[in-house]
Amino acid sequence: MESYHQKVVFEKHGVFLHTSTKRQNDHDSMISGVLQVIEKTADVIIQWVPVDEEGESAQIHYCRKESPGSPSCRAEEDLFDPGYEPDWAVISTVGTKLRPQDDPSAQKSGNRFKWAFSLSLSELKSIRKSKAGLSWSYLIFITKEGVSFQALHFHQGGTKALLKVLQKYVILATSPRDSRLYLIYPHDSHALSHSFDELQLFDDGSSDVVSRFFQDPYSATFGGFSKVTNFFRGALRPQDTLNQRPLSQMAVGLEDEPGFEVITCQVELGERPVIQRQPPVSEQEWESFFDSEGQVIDEDGLKKRIFSGGLSPGLRKEAWKFLLGYYPWSSTTEERKTLLRKKTDEYFRMKLQWKSVTEDQEKRNSLLRGYRSLIERDVSRTDRNNKFYEGNDNPGLVLLNDVLMTYCMFNFDLGYVQGMSDLLSPILFVTQNEVDAFWCFVGFMEMVHQNFEESQETMKKQLAQLNLLLRVLDPALCDFLDSKDSGNFSFCFRWLLIWFKREFSFQDILLLWEVLWTGLPCPNFHLLVGCGILDLEREALMHSDYGFNEILKHINELTMKMSVEDILCRAEALNQQLARCQELPLNVKELLGLAEVKSPAPSPDTASPPQPLSPSQVHELDLTDSVSPSQPDSSIEILPTEDTATSQSLSP
Repeated sequence: MESYHQKVVFEKHGVFLHTSTKRQNDHDSMISGVLQVIEKTADVIIQWVPVDEEGESAQIHYCRKESPGSPSCRAEEDLFDPGYEPDWAVISTVGTKLRPQDDPSAQKSGNRFKWAFSLSLSELKSIRKSKAGLSWSYLIFITKEGVSFQALHFHQGGTKALLKVLQKYVILATSPRDSRLYLIYPHDSHALSHSFDELQLFDDGSSDVVSRFFQDPYSATFGGFSKVTNFFRGALRPQDTLNQRPLSQMAVGLEDEPGFEVITCQVELGERPVIQRQPPVSEQEWESFFDSEGQVIDEDGLKKRIFSGGLSPGLRKEAWKFLLGYYPWSSTTEERKTLLRKKTDEYFRMKLQWKSVTEDQEKRNSLLRGYRSLIERDVSRTDRNNKFYEGNDNPGLVLLNDVLMTYCMFNFDLGYVQGMSDLLSPILFVTQNEVDAFWCFVGFMEMVHQNFEESQETMKKQLAQLNLLLRVLDPALCDFLDSKDSGNFSFCFRWLLIWFKREFSFQDILLLWEVLWTGLPCPNFHLLVGCGILDLEREALMHSDYGFNEILKHINELTMKMSVEDILCRAEALNQQLARCQELPLNVKELLGLAEVKSPAPSPDTASPPQPLSPSQVHELDLTDSVSPSQPDSSIEILPTEDTATSQSLSP
């Protein structure tokens, strides 16, 4: 009979699982437990077991998965189901205590034990640690199958000691793009090499895995949701590539994150004001803003009215040309007529460039051929429920196609990227004119073109900025999202990419966009719109058992269920609340235009990316825990300024 070996090599009491993120010390929402690392004959197990009110922990027994009825396993009703298929089945019993139905006091205790889990170290892919500056540290274990376990909070310290023990069995490496993520690799050289190869599975010769997203963003964000959540999650998370970086920058266990300043005091925002939207600008009111020569008298006043109430539908065709930079605000009626003739000629010259390409020429122009194929595919499914685009032979579809193809001639470096058709569609619907739609679209793309660049740095930066704003406005919600492995805000990606086009009804998006185009009341107001949506859904998110996929699914299902007027009121109220705060962090002020942005200093040479740390490389590191007094987390993370961001990813 095979000899059986089991040894507890690490044990830590005072490791809590938070079932909710309530601010007060609610003992029902914080379950105390014991974390152990157990060395077995052919495996190493990480297990967390809750303790009962007397401080006794449940007894966790293990058995190899065998056929049903095997004498080595307990009956089915005794099995603890962790929600996945580990190498070891877990059986939870509570010593010789009475069963819950025999002992009423055990019923509550039994509910606590449902949170217990056991994980084979060989199944572990990565470990995510908490941000620096929290009152206590937490760790999230993530398996190779993408399962994220509930965050374990070390109220009495112990995270560093745990990592030090794990280094005896695996190699821990800090992700080069995310200093809070530890990647796990086996010591075996062949297996380690194989793991490195696996990291290149999504490379496909491109510089960034997110390029896959742009090859088919509809299937990745707009299409079948259940099929894409895991890919979307991976595409937005920084690549876990392993190269070279100085040892000092990647020592396991260091709590400080370079380039970040942590403020541990609570920012007092004050009361949130109540905002009332005004009626839309009428045609009569619009005319009152122009003099006899057709020149705008009060540009700022007109923008404020558009921001506070929007425009009457009959005004949009003319007003959008001003908002999108097609017509200068200072122009007269005659100057606009001259400009229109000039822009019409320019448009049709560019259109003729692609129209005159013969079929034989296009065979040798793969780039143009690719643009045409993508545009034709996207046009065929853009806003087809709108009467303007209904039917197969609808002239609106032809105009949509032609404007997008002409834009490829106007901006050949960017060309066409999927998602642009969503931005053009409402503009063409409003203007009802090919030339006007094109130049208004050009103005809109001037605002958002960086969203579509392949590097995705602008998108990552905006997600980080959204994280920053929410951390100031609602640190409890931010902590909750972070504990659910959603702290990178990837579920907001679609919002920012196409400016909430898919989140509201077609008529609502016309109002939202014209409000955003005013540039009021602050720069980056679209980020506060995102905060407004999260504020609206705060209770639904925080009082749920949602994991990453459920959060993404919940956000996706908000489509067409929100009132744009309500969201705009919330966003404006949040802006006023922040603007009145006297102790707002500097980079939040810069983000909202409340302080002058500092000119970026020349960036230092980018440090080479990291390589995995072996235990021999880190055995000298001081892994002693420093435990700060337990208190509600009120830390605010100050994101890197531009001079430091060049050597680090802006991804949260």
